[in-house]
Amino acid sequence: MDLESSRRCISSLDADEIFENLTREERLTVSIPAQDDGTPASCHMFSYPQFHLLTNSSSPSEVAVVQCQNGWEYDNSTFISTLATEWDLVCDKRALSRLTTTIFFIGVMFGAAAFGSFSAMFGRKPMLLVSYVLGMGFGLCSAFSTSFIMFAVLRFFTGFTITGSVIISTILNVEWVSIEHRKLVGVIDSLAWTFAFMGFPLMAYFIRDWRWLTVAISLPTVTSIITWWWVPESARWLTANRRIDEAHYYLHKCAVMNCKKDAIVSIKPENLAKIIVTDRGNRKYSYLDLVRTPKMRRLALLTGITWFAVATVAYGISFNISSFGLNMYLTQFVYGAIEIPAKLSIYYLLDKFGRPITQAGSLLCVGISLMINIFIPKDKSVVRTVIAVLGKGCSATSFGTVILYSSELYPTVVRQNGMGYTSFVARLGVSVAPLILLSDDIWSHFSQVILSSLGLSAAFVAYLLPETRGRCLPETIEDVEGISKGTDDLPLQDQKVDETEGSRFI
Repeated sequence: MDLESSRRCISSLDADEIFENLTREERLTVSIPAQDDGTPASCHMFSYPQFHLLTNSSSPSEVAVVQCQNGWEYDNSTFISTLATEWDLVCDKRALSRLTTTIFFIGVMFGAAAFGSFSAMFGRKPMLLVSYVLGMGFGLCSAFSTSFIMFAVLRFFTGFTITGSVIISTILNVEWVSIEHRKLVGVIDSLAWTFAFMGFPLMAYFIRDWRWLTVAISLPTVTSIITWWWVPESARWLTANRRIDEAHYYLHKCAVMNCKKDAIVSIKPENLAKIIVTDRGNRKYSYLDLVRTPKMRRLALLTGITWFAVATVAYGISFNISSFGLNMYLTQFVYGAIEIPAKLSIYYLLDKFGRPITQAGSLLCVGISLMINIFIPKDKSVVRTVIAVLGKGCSATSFGTVILYSSELYPTVVRQNGMGYTSFVARLGVSVAPLILLSDDIWSHFSQVILSSLGLSAAFVAYLLPETRGRCLPETIEDVEGISKGTDDLPLQDQKVDETEGSRFI
């Protein structure tokens, strides 16, 4: 809902019984200046009543106007209550409404870095539960905020804690499946976001109060907490941290469940101890290890730029959903629906063209779509929406690809740190996206020029990333640097595995 056109100043005459003989329209006429389209101004009122306007429709240009002095009257036909109507985040406070989104994603940004480090130190599964519980708790508390400051603070901590579930679950998926199933699991994981995105406008359509809507989108985390009990810890992380007996337990259980008779016999603790030989013994890894060596520095730089652009463009399109002139519920639902074929196409594209081309090509298409929309008149709302939906589809492909792609690029010993870093950079981009949209106040197409440029630039950067199709996940930093050698005298990361054979145990 566009609050610029769905509110008006409360007239100073509304509470004055002396003028009760005036109709509502007459009170508006003498109290609030008309805009070019004839509707009452949203942010200004006359400094004193202009009774002459009741007989003369023209208003002298020298009449003084002031900011609304008595609050606003809102059109509640679309929403019963929103953040903007709750705390009057309109006119000169309009940016605060966008700021809440930025604050949330700043929390997500720092949470990604924190949970990336914590899950690398304490394990994937324990930190996953911490993320679930705290994320839901802060989300529910924010629904009962009594002030804008309280809401903003709670949204920061909601973002900080809930992001752990995103990056940790992604890592667990990649570390537990075989090479030939990484694409499938990546697509399924990404589609979960899509169905949630499609479900949100349905929830918002029936729940028009922001407080109850916040409660409604926080409570489903209960399901995640319940299913957490059946989530296994990463055997790769356990082995890398020399917790061989626990890794053996989970791998043996996995082999039994998948009826891998040969694996059941061959999985022994002494064999697991030989799988990962970490550099410098049992030392702890940190974010600094992402930049200590040449190839890791290059990898961190390229993935960081790619993630920043992917996230900024994707959320920039989503946050700008009301600018295309159609029903916001329908537009967001269509935005979600277009992601289904876009993300299903990832399964084919990754096999046919590989990771770098798929990533670069999808970003290129997003940039071109945004650029085309700059030249389409705003009164062509249907055409603009069609182009935007196509761009959103390409954006979904790039997002789904980069999540899987990045988790394949980083070695096990710093994979969670790598994903934490890329998530941090991505959320930095998401935090900037609402502010980029505010640049439309300078020029109506400014934000689209920025987002288009980001997409086109990142396409070139993504093309420089190494291919991971059909290759083993790197285990150590030496694998990435090409120092560790496999049995065929190739760097371990470069060893290809026949995708029909799959993983040894899974």
